[in-house]
Amino acid sequence: MIRRACIFGMFLTAIILSRSVARAREIRVADSDGLVLAAREAGPGMTILLEPGEYSGGLYLRDLAGTEENPIVIAGADPNDPPVFRGGGQALHLADCRYLALRNLRAEGFPANGINVDDGGSYETPAHGIVLEDVTILGTGPEGNHDALKMSGVDRFVVRRCRFEGWGGSGIDMVGCHDGVIEDCTFVGREGFSQSNGVQLKGGTANVLVHRCLFRDAGHRSINLGGSTGLQFFRLGVGDYEAKDITIAGNRFTGSSAAVAWVTADGGHVHHNTIVLPEKWILRILQETADPRFHPSHGGVFEHNLVVYDSRVQVFVNVGPRTAPETFTFRHNVWLDADGCRRPSLPVVEQDGVYLCDVGAEAYKPSQNPEFLTELLQNGD
Repeated sequence: MIRRACIFGMFLTAIILSRSVARAREIRVADSDGLVLAAREAGPGMTILLEPGEYSGGLYLRDLAGTEENPIVIAGADPNDPPVFRGGGQALHLADCRYLALRNLRAEGFPANGINVDDGGSYETPAHGIVLEDVTILGTGPEGNHDALKMSGVDRFVVRRCRFEGWGGSGIDMVGCHDGVIEDCTFVGREGFSQSNGVQLKGGTANVLVHRCLFRDAGHRSINLGGSTGLQFFRLGVGDYEAKDITIAGNRFTGSSAAVAWVTADGGHVHHNTIVLPEKWILRILQETADPRFHPSHGGVFEHNLVVYDSRVQVFVNVGPRTAPETFTFRHNVWLDADGCRRPSLPVVEQDGVYLCDVGAEAYKPSQNPEFLTELLQNGD
C-alpha cells in the first residue's frame, strides 16, 4: 500500500509539474515593454501572446532561438482582435533569429519598414525557420525604399495569409533569401504610395515559390524576379544572377505597369497565373547591371497562364539591352484581347498558344461586363 501510495504521489506530482511547465511556456503580455521582457527569456516552445490593444513600434529583438520541433511563437491572443503596432521607424526588427513564428499581428503607418527580418549582418549564419502567418502591414513609407516586409539573409521561411496595403518600395523585399514560400497573401496598392513592386527577389535570392497570391495595382512591377543590388549586400557572396530558381504559380494579377519582370535572372518558372488588364506591358525582360560577372537575364518559362489585355498594351514583352530573350519559352498560354483581335508579339514563337478576341463576344469586354473579370480573378488558377 505504501509503495502504491508513493507511486501514485510521484505520478500526481509529475502531472502537476508538467502542467506548470506547460503554463510557463505561454506568457501573456499587454504592452511593448512586456513583449521585450518576455522575448529576452524566450526559449524553444515558448508562446508569447499579445493581448488586444495598441503597442509601440521600434522594437529590436535579437537571437531568439527556438528549434524546428519547438519554435518560439509571438502571436495575437485574439485572432479576431489582433494587437496593433504604431509609432517609431518600424514595428519589429528581428535580427539573427531561428525558428520563430509571428502570427495574428498588425502594423500600421511606419515610415521606414513595417517588419524587418535579417541575419543581423552575419552573412554566414542566415536567419532561418521564420514563419509569418496572418500578419497585416498597412501604410509603409509612403515614398522611397521603404518596404512593408523586408527580409535580408533569411532561409527556410514561410509567409502565409498576410496582407500588405500601401508601401514605398516593395510589399515584400528579399535580399539573399533562400528556400522560402510566399502563399495566400494579398498585395494592394494605395493612392499616395510609390509602390515600386509587390514582391522583389534579388541579391542572390534562390529557390522561392510565390503562389496563390492576389496582386491588385501592386506597384510598377507586381513581381520583380531579380533586381539591382549593391554587391556588398549579396548573400552568400556574388554569383552571376540576382535571382535563380524562382517559381511564380497560381497567382492573380490586376493592374500594375507589368505583372512580372525578369531582371538579371537565371530562369524563373511563371505558370498557371491569371493576368488581367496590365497598364503597359504583360512582362519585362531586363538587365539592370553592366557588371560582366552577371549573365544576361535568361531561361525564363511562361506557360499555362491566362492573360487579358486591352489597347493600353502596345508592347507585350518589354525587352531591355544585354538580355537573352531568345532563351525564354512561351507555351500553352491563353490570350484574350478585350478591345480587339491582336495576337501578342513575343520574343520567341509560342508553342500551342490560344488566342481569343472580342468578335461576336461583347461579354469579354470589361467595360461591358465587369463580372466577367471578377469571374476570371476568382477562377483563374
